[in-house]
Amino acid sequence: MPPPPLIIALVQMACGAGMQTNLAAAQARVEEAARQGATVVCLPELFRSPYFCQREDPALFDLAESVPGPSTEALSRVAGAHRVVILVPVFERRAPGLYHSSVVVIDRDGSLAGHYRKMHIPDDPAYYEKYYFTPGDSGFQAIPTQVGTIGPLICWDQWYPEAARLTTLKGAEMLFYPTAIGWHPSEKEREGEAQRSAWHTMHRSHAIANGVFVAAVNRVGHEPSTDGGDGLEFWGSSFICDPFGVVLAEASVEKEEIVLAEIDLGQVEEVRRHWPFLRDRRIDAYGGMTSRFLDRDDDGLCRDVSR
Repeated sequence: MPPPPLIIALVQMACGAGMQTNLAAAQARVEEAARQGATVVCLPELFRSPYFCQREDPALFDLAESVPGPSTEALSRVAGAHRVVILVPVFERRAPGLYHSSVVVIDRDGSLAGHYRKMHIPDDPAYYEKYYFTPGDSGFQAIPTQVGTIGPLICWDQWYPEAARLTTLKGAEMLFYPTAIGWHPSEKEREGEAQRSAWHTMHRSHAIANGVFVAAVNRVGHEPSTDGGDGLEFWGSSFICDPFGVVLAEASVEKEEIVLAEIDLGQVEEVRRHWPFLRDRRIDAYGGMTSRFLDRDDDGLCRDVSR
């Protein structure tokens, strides 16, 4: 029997300075999504605070929390009350001096179904994440829930086809990317649309190459810098696409919104039958993928120059 249709909801929100205010706003929006029929709801990366990685400040580690902790406990109650799966991004305090950008998947009975720690950590102007986050060490995750198998990934992970592929190979039917991505205001006019288009294209390519649904949820609004910089303008644009890469629903660039799309997990099987990319992979020829870089010997054969 084919699985019943699901409704995915993405909460595109602005994130202010009050952690409790942000949590209360997230709870209210999850509840609203559930009233609209949502089966799975995803919040944006680090939703409980402004994007603090614009600067390096040891005091900001105080924003971190444990897992389980306040965010997962509050949203577990919402999940159980409304029978909805929730993806909860957390600035995780794992141990003294050890922190992660993480996402916890809460099942529709309120139990913790699984936990993923961001694997790829950026370090760019105003995105100083390597200062705060330790790379995940538990690998990529495909987390079974009562409504399907979810592959959680986070923001910078979105640029790596290896991450999407390995998560798919573990059994994920849906890839979710809680995200905090935006423009440096000084670059927006010159490069902004190209940057946003590349982000959009990358997610659609993950969907097509792996035969999965992909959902990317972003925050929205301008967040000023406290060190004299221009701050960041988060571009919203949260969207959901199917295994053909067709965009099913998309939010605006500037507004807080709940994005909803009905999906049929049976489409994963259907698409993969006609586009059998997983079948035709040459796994015998991909050994070089575990090397940092490949060069060529004089005879034209590639060799690993990183070891």
